[in-house]
Amino acid sequence: MKSALTLVLLLTAFAYAQDAIPTPAPAACGPLDAKFDAQAETGRPAAQLEPGKALVYVAEVFTKAPGELSNPTLRVGMDGAWLGATRTNSYLAFSVEPGDHHLCTSWQSRLKRLSKLAAFAGFTAEPGKVYYFRERITYSSVGGNTASMNLDLERMNPDEGQYLVASYKPSTSHPK
Repeated sequence: MKSALTLVLLLTAFAYAQDAIPTPAPAACGPLDAKFDAQAETGRPAAQLEPGKALVYVAEVFTKAPGELSNPTLRVGMDGAWLGATRTNSYLAFSVEPGDHHLCTSWQSRLKRLSKLAAFAGFTAEPGKVYYFRERITYSSVGGNTASMNLDLERMNPDEGQYLVASYKPSTSHPK
């Protein structure tokens, strides 16, 4: 009986210790505690393709669910560093060197269950090419009630990407 109780106590202590140890950020993201202020802005010049580099657009597509009160801020990272953030139907544009890259998007939220949501995509950049990615929050429902939220990051075809970039405002973000 004492052995079983000791085992239960050790397993409980181990479980709590696991929660206390910060988990490392995935290789595509930046530090998990990084926070951004982000907003969509008008009047910014269009992103330009730099010689010898590729241009990447990451567009946040968000449709508010009934009863949803706030607008999400999604951090965008690449190759282990945060590049900025988007907020509600805006996009982030940046130049990249040719080669393999790993993108990450992560929901920045005060709610722990939402701040754990992240999505990933890899791509090989070629000089002079433009790449479009969509980050999107989706809802899963059971019996008509929202059961869970998911975060997706996927590459778009150029026609859809150009349409979203033309329809949305560029995002400006600054670390908090």
